[in-house]
Amino acid sequence: MFVKVFVSIFICAICTVEMWAGVSVDSVSARHQLREVEVLGVKQMPQSGPLPVTRLRAAEIRRLGIDAVKDLGDIVPNLYTPSYGSRMTSSIYMRGLGSRIDQAVIGLNIDGVPYLNKDAFDFDIPDMASAEVLRGAQSVLNGRNAMAGQINIYTLSPIDYRGLRFMAEYGRGNTAKASVAGYFKLSPRLFTSLSGYYSHSDGFWRNEYNGSRTAAENAGTLRWKTVFKPSGSHSITNTFAASITRQSGYPYASVETGRIAYNDTCFYRRNFISDGLTVAWAGRRVVVTSLTSVQYLDDNMTLDQDFTTDDYFTLTQRRHELTFTEDIFAKGSRGRYSWLGGVFGFYRRTRMWAPVTFFNAGIEQLIEQKRNEMNPEYPISWDKREFLLDSEFTTPTGGFAVYHQSRYTAGDFTFEAGLRWDIEKTSCDYHSRADASFTTWHLLDGGGREVYGHTPVDIDDSGHLSQTFNELLPKVVISYRRPFGEVYASFTKGYKSGGFNTQMFSDVLQQRVMSLMGLSMAYKVKDIVTYRPESSFNYEIGCKTSQLDGRLSGEITAFFIDCRDQQLTVFPPGMVTGRIMTNAGRTRSLGAEITARYATPDNRWALSAAYGYTNAVFRDYDNGKADFRGRRVPYAPAHTLFASVLWRTPLTIGRFHTDVNLTVRGTGDIMWNEENTLSQPFYVLPGFNIMLHNGNVSLKLWVENFTDTRYNTFYFMSMGRAFTQRGNPVTFGATLRMNINND
Repeated sequence: MFVKVFVSIFICAICTVEMWAGVSVDSVSARHQLREVEVLGVKQMPQSGPLPVTRLRAAEIRRLGIDAVKDLGDIVPNLYTPSYGSRMTSSIYMRGLGSRIDQAVIGLNIDGVPYLNKDAFDFDIPDMASAEVLRGAQSVLNGRNAMAGQINIYTLSPIDYRGLRFMAEYGRGNTAKASVAGYFKLSPRLFTSLSGYYSHSDGFWRNEYNGSRTAAENAGTLRWKTVFKPSGSHSITNTFAASITRQSGYPYASVETGRIAYNDTCFYRRNFISDGLTVAWAGRRVVVTSLTSVQYLDDNMTLDQDFTTDDYFTLTQRRHELTFTEDIFAKGSRGRYSWLGGVFGFYRRTRMWAPVTFFNAGIEQLIEQKRNEMNPEYPISWDKREFLLDSEFTTPTGGFAVYHQSRYTAGDFTFEAGLRWDIEKTSCDYHSRADASFTTWHLLDGGGREVYGHTPVDIDDSGHLSQTFNELLPKVVISYRRPFGEVYASFTKGYKSGGFNTQMFSDVLQQRVMSLMGLSMAYKVKDIVTYRPESSFNYEIGCKTSQLDGRLSGEITAFFIDCRDQQLTVFPPGMVTGRIMTNAGRTRSLGAEITARYATPDNRWALSAAYGYTNAVFRDYDNGKADFRGRRVPYAPAHTLFASVLWRTPLTIGRFHTDVNLTVRGTGDIMWNEENTLSQPFYVLPGFNIMLHNGNVSLKLWVENFTDTRYNTFYFMSMGRAFTQRGNPVTFGATLRMNINND
């Protein structure tokens, strides 16, 4: 009932107030930047189309405190980016599609460089100059894993700004951030910038078992960008970025006790390097671009997988990953016709180590107890109270694509069509080991026992798996321009690639161990470890408008998504402890999105709002125990809401102007399981900030979730126990920025 009332009030507010145009204090610089981007180096059609997109400029990014991809959640309708676990957990949901593990449903490009592994999505970008989120399948231009949308982020260019920038922030939880950046013109044709960033947080939660912090973090980022413009038609840009992350974890609380309490070490460590080289040439009617990138990921996730104070088992996942991409594309226009086409290739090689160590409680309850219940006359006992299930993997993946998109305008109508052929091959070489032993006893009539036999557990398995995916991804858009705006209808096919459940090898090994005791389910490695691609057929209609010289703008969109071979994170059959990605079902998702912006003629007031509704349900999903047809898809929220009111007050303090900003974020409800018996109700997180600024110096005092709303960002089951992670409580702090402009 509350949700309906709140949504009704929100829609009425849109109708009565109209809403915000988001005028940026950096508008001149932003226009110059967009002009450069449009001509050289960005993979977008030469003319803007009607499809739904959310764009944020530098001033808006700073005002809303956006430092990372996950901060875009809720601001973009139907985009949900929950924060839980560690920075490896980069779950993103859009329009009912999403994934907790493995492949993403949204593509991410930073300065044109594609990020293929979603485990590297979550890091801070302090020099973010603009961001855009294209909603709906973007597979023609961006290919794999852009079936729900595409996020493009651009960092500040030394062409647009020259000088020094400083930032310092401190907030609750002993959270501190600092950055320094320099932007220089070395010659009339050569520009460079260097920025460094560091952050620290104690977090808000403690492990009651030993009093340690469970969400403490230290992170740093270094970015070096160089732009060389030998002529007005040539541009060479190289962007190097390196980041380091050190986190304790994980703040998972038992639902039964409400306590965070576990006995083994948990942490996440990541080192990440990315370098992208963009070479662009602009002719009279065509722009040709080559974008080459290389990325290296080195991370380690170690956790107490049972999250209890008992000695069950621990998991470590160490990974070294090297990725190369090459994208060559051209775009042009002539009269009413514009086009973009190119070729894309990538190669990614991952080497992973995933040892699972069983301790006394795990051996006793997960192995001995289950075995002895089946054969109590001849019980077994493990000879050593600790043993290792060790697995190593090498997973090379390569892909190639050819794509083209054209647009033609005939009067008030615009017709757009595109097609991408995407082929990908992935393989997995695995090596799994276990070395232990157990004793079988014979129970005697008098109550004693005698040794019946000793059995070694000597497992050394290896093998090779491979999959090839071949996809054709079409797109068709028809739009019609009228004085009030532009209406459109579109069809697009989306695609999320398949892969391997490498984390399942420990469970496969466990079942091999159980089979030596005559108790196991028969696993075929290929069946349990591989999963197929997921595809979606997206149908969309919408309307966009811009009035009053751009001070009033808005859009409304309705969509229907038919998703095939739905990839779901589930518990496999058998006595196992992990979870896997499997093609377990088919879903349909329908919904709507509304955005609106308005600014008063004197720019004193600026208002914005974004609302998304999604109804995603199973059409075909039976896990062998229950039929979930008609049930909501877990983890995808039904509603997202964002509203902002900016007041540029006439109050001045010395040479400083005053801005007051009030924001509201809302999310929910979220189903936590396929049965739809557990959920997170709709919740609202209000925020407030006051900024004093004079163009070169700004001080922002801010508070988030000032109602201290209690909500959960994650729920899961492990070994029959339920766990949650709470969202952040009320937080507050201050952010100081200073610019020294050399122009």
